[in-house]
Amino acid sequence: MRLIATLACTALLSLSSLSATSAQAQMAMDKPGAPLASPAATAKVSLGGKDVTIHYGAPSIRTRKIMGGLVPYGEVWRTGANEATTLITAAELKIGTLTLPAGTYTLFTLPTASSWQLIVSKATGEWGIPYPEGQDFGRTPLTGKTLGSPQEVMSISFEKTKGNSTELHIKWEKADQYIAVTAK
Repeated sequence: MRLIATLACTALLSLSSLSATSAQAQMAMDKPGAPLASPAATAKVSLGGKDVTIHYGAPSIRTRKIMGGLVPYGEVWRTGANEATTLITAAELKIGTLTLPAGTYTLFTLPTASSWQLIVSKATGEWGIPYPEGQDFGRTPLTGKTLGSPQEVMSISFEKTKGNSTELHIKWEKADQYIAVTAK
């Protein structure tokens, strides 16, 4: 009987210790300035004197299979982590085949093994999932290339900016998906 009581006390103390350690780890992550698993990031460019800004969560690979795994092929992806990826533009934009009035939008992508589409949604303020079907402003194909080495942290960037035009790049793992953007 004494052995059973001793084992029970030991088990309870071990559980308490694990719970406290887990709580301490969570509290450390919640502290201001603590590293986030998918920190907030921003891509910004000025086209024709007007700002175009994208806010997104930047997830990391962390030994996971990303394309065709965590980001499944043939399903709409929120294109980042945490809150929805938001595009704010002060200029009317031509993004691929879409003409987008100045305003605020949410960006999604539809990746497949051979091609991706950029989805611009009129719905804003959502967490990022579920995808707000029926709220598409439109869809346009992205151009893809393979990165020479895996990129650990997902990024959205504006590259090759000249005057009123730029390229919007979405990079993660070995994928680099991009599209021409022009201010009208």
